[in-house]
Amino acid sequence: MHSEVVASRSADQRDSSRESRNGGSPQLDAVSLAIIQQLQEDGRRPYAAIGKAVGLSEAAVRQRVQKLLDQGVMQIVAVTDPLTVGFRRQAMVGINVEGDVESIADALTDMSEVEYVVMTAGSFDILAEIVCEDDDHLLDVINKRIRALPGVRSTESFVYLKLKKQTYMWGTR
Repeated sequence: MHSEVVASRSADQRDSSRESRNGGSPQLDAVSLAIIQQLQEDGRRPYAAIGKAVGLSEAAVRQRVQKLLDQGVMQIVAVTDPLTVGFRRQAMVGINVEGDVESIADALTDMSEVEYVVMTAGSFDILAEIVCEDDDHLLDVINKRIRALPGVRSTESFVYLKLKKQTYMWGTR
């Protein structure tokens, strides 16, 4: 057991030096990827069961998971179906901006209805996923809050009719 702790500390030191060479992005080894995959299959899976699957002790898995959380590599959250919790309208909104795209993206992240913000290259400068209670709520968010942001030139809304696939398994492909 003592050798696992030492090996773990050595791996942590190697990870830190790799992070600095890669612009701060942590490099994930095969064991960390396997832990992520286990948690993607079942976010409540016990650390002891994960340890058996990946060849580590429960304590070593706990440490690795905490490090992955601290580094922002992953989050462990409850994912809900918006329809079942009262949010009947979802839309992706394409936004074109004049000037600083990042300031608009930052303002969008402060809106509770905005679940996802990405700056893009292509037809839109920003894509934002919006989750609302109903059409009136969506109209209010787009018309009175997003379009009112200084620098927003135009928006185009893509209202979701039916969600066919939503997965979070892409993290270890």
